[in-house]
Amino acid sequence: MRVRFLAPARRDLADATAYYEDQMPGLGTQFLDEVRAAIDRIRAYPLAWQPLSPRTRRCLLNRFPYGVIYEQRKDEIVIVAVGHQHRHPDFWKPRAE
Repeated sequence: MRVRFLAPARRDLADATAYYEDQMPGLGTQFLDEVRAAIDRIRAYPLAWQPLSPRTRRCLLNRFPYGVIYEQRKDEIVIVAVGHQHRHPDFWKPRAE
């Protein structure tokens, strides 16, 4: 199944990666690896993760306090946000299509 990131979700990912890389060299790459693993889980089991709204779900990362917020469509997964768990819980809602 195809995965598409909304532009704000790409910025979320880039910002978080840069933050972790600034904290410790290589940690940003480890964060990206965790996001990729979450996306692989989403592709394999798109309905397995916590629903946030009728069309949107969240898959939590294992090692970092982030979640991948996504919508499953007929032929694709749309990544709406990559958000820190302590961020306002509805920050992503204006982005949902």
